[in-house]
Order: sequence, then C-alpha cells, then structure tokens
Amino acid sequence: MEKPLILVTNDDGITAPGIRKLIQIVNSIEGAEVYVVAPDSPQSAMGHAITINSTLHVEEMRLKNGAVREWACSGTPVDCVKLACDKILPRKPDLCVSGINHGSNSSINVIYSGTMSAAVEAGIEGVPAIGFSLSDFSYHADFDAAEKFIKRIIIETLKNGLPDGVVLNVNIPNLPEKEIKGIRVCRQARARWDEEFEERLDPRGRKYYWLTGKFVNMDGGEDTDEWALDNGFISVVPVQFDLTAHQTMPWINQWNLNEKKNKNEK
Repeated sequence: MEKPLILVTNDDGITAPGIRKLIQIVNSIEGAEVYVVAPDSPQSAMGHAITINSTLHVEEMRLKNGAVREWACSGTPVDCVKLACDKILPRKPDLCVSGINHGSNSSINVIYSGTMSAAVEAGIEGVPAIGFSLSDFSYHADFDAAEKFIKRIIIETLKNGLPDGVVLNVNIPNLPEKEIKGIRVCRQARARWDEEFEERLDPRGRKYYWLTGKFVNMDGGEDTDEWALDNGFISVVPVQFDLTAHQTMPWINQWNLNEKKNKNEK
C-alpha cells in the first residue's frame, strides 16, 4: 500500500475524547500521513449545514500527536471537510474518517448527524469516507474496546476502496471488547423519533421550548443496524448520498403530469 493521506474530522469538537482516540488509531497505521481538521466547538446534529452568512476561521493547533498536523475550524463538520480539501491538505486525501462520535448514528440518525455529514461531504468530493460512532453519549465514554475493529475497517477500506457515491456508517455497541461478537454489514433500520417540545418559562416569564422524544424502531428485521447493535455486533451500513427513490420513478411517470393542451390552444 502506498503511503496514505488520511483526513480526520468529527462533530463533537477537536478536543473531544472520541476524535483523540480516532487520531491515535489512524496514526498507528504504518506509513499513514494524518491531517486533522475539526470544529473548534461541539457541532452535534448539524446535519449537512454549511456556513454562508459569516466568515470561517482555522487555527493550527499544537497538540501532542507527533507528526499529526491539526487545525480547529470555526464552522460546521461539512465546512471542515470543504476547507481541508480546498485549502489545507497538500493533495486529495485517500480516506476521510469522521468520529468517533459520542452516541449512536444508526438508522434515521444518519440524517441529523454532523459526523456522518462530514463523511458524506468527503464522498461528494470523491474521497472514500467512514463515519464511526459509539453507542455511548457520555463525554468519558470508553473507546478502547472498539480500537482493533475500527483499525481493521479503515485498513480494509484503504485496501479495497468504495464505490463512487458510497460512504460507510459504522456504529459500535457500548460493550467490552470480549463481548463484541464481530462486524455485520447491514441495512439502515426503518425507525424515527417520536418528538415533542416541552414548553417552559425562563426567569423572566418568557416561554421557551426544549426538544424531547423517544426513539421508535418500527423494523423487526434481523439484517438492520439496530438489530446488530442490540445483539452485540458492530454495524456497517453503506450509505449513498443519491437520495433519488429510483423504484418510484416508473409509477410517477404514469401520472398525468404533462396534460395535453386543448385542441383549440396553440
């Protein structure tokens, strides 16, 4: 394998324990040239947001990572990838890895995730990409159990590449290493958030709202990411950013969308 250039990013911020662990893992790959461009503060649930109405700033960091070069960006996770590819990296990266996210990004969560949107943006740029998430929202989550699995997935992706337009969504159960049963390639479970906004009053008597909700899995399949996580497996879901519902096109083409003009009309 030629010396790979790997971009590392996330949505929890450049100092979050998850990205520090991911940097350590990537830096242990022999010959890897590692660059980090990540938000300077938490950007969770930003989805594919980009900054268009204000300026962006990047600052090179001096953290203890040996040969790793790092930049903190004032923008979103997607901004980080865009700036990295256009202004910071010496060439197009061979791989972009995003995470390790504090909390799962399985099922419908992929839509909201800043972690996965960074990976998707890399895919749009033509860079193979992987988003990694651990099913533990704690700031002090233990990422050690997943280390060897993450490294294996990264090496296999570098070796085999990914189809154009596809990135990987990897979710890891919050289990000790000895209890993780392996890795499963899955489909995204059909699920949603049953949400509501709690109405509260601030000290001045003004109303404000706090989003709450519970996750509802409507999918009983044993080939889904939710099933894998619930049963002790790491889930790998190939995600495509072409959102076209191709199977629906023939049906919609049968609609009377192009109504013929009245014969008296020119």
